[in-house]
Amino acid sequence: MNITDYITNDYKPLDCQETIETVKDFFAELHFSHFPVVEEGMYIGSIASDDIETFDDDKKIIDYKYTLETFFGRSNAIWLEILEVFAKNHSNLIPVLDGENRYVGYYEIEEIMTFFHQTPFLKEPGRIIKIKKGVLDYSMSQITQIVESNNGKLLGLFISESDVDSIEVTLKISLGAINEIVQTFRRYNYEITSEHVEDNYINNLKERSDYLDKYLNI
Repeated sequence: MNITDYITNDYKPLDCQETIETVKDFFAELHFSHFPVVEEGMYIGSIASDDIETFDDDKKIIDYKYTLETFFGRSNAIWLEILEVFAKNHSNLIPVLDGENRYVGYYEIEEIMTFFHQTPFLKEPGRIIKIKKGVLDYSMSQITQIVESNNGKLLGLFISESDVDSIEVTLKISLGAINEIVQTFRRYNYEITSEHVEDNYINNLKERSDYLDKYLNI
């Protein structure tokens, strides 16, 4: 399925000549965080529901044109780019423009998450591994090689956390022996930040710790 199948026009964009009172009623009914505004059919920005609380009811959107937020997504953008726009602008709705800046419609975050849930990364069964290493030391190609050299198949991976010193990468693996993959990552000095019942290394440490506690308590 293509992400453009989720572009909707259930509600027409607001015209800049609409009164603020009308816009307040619109947001009260639909609970969008933002909604696109057009002037003579051209997209000029999105008005935020939080902003209008301080606006005068009898004025028009055009009177507050300077408050409009101009974020949007392209109709040919991939779903990761659309998710990035959502994240950067803290919105649950994103206007969509074509390559000539014509308004096409909008995406709602709930619909995009539905699309995301249909991707193999989430839909297909698999195991999650989280690994951590220094910013200058990690390698995506090495991570892939470690998984595949242990007969694992990657469904996807992404950087889930980062700071000035280290990077944490989350992987989803559909095949392969988890313990062998985990041990190989350790041999290449990756820290395993997720827990795995098959992890022989951790199990052995626990057994030795239990034995030591028992010995010291004799």
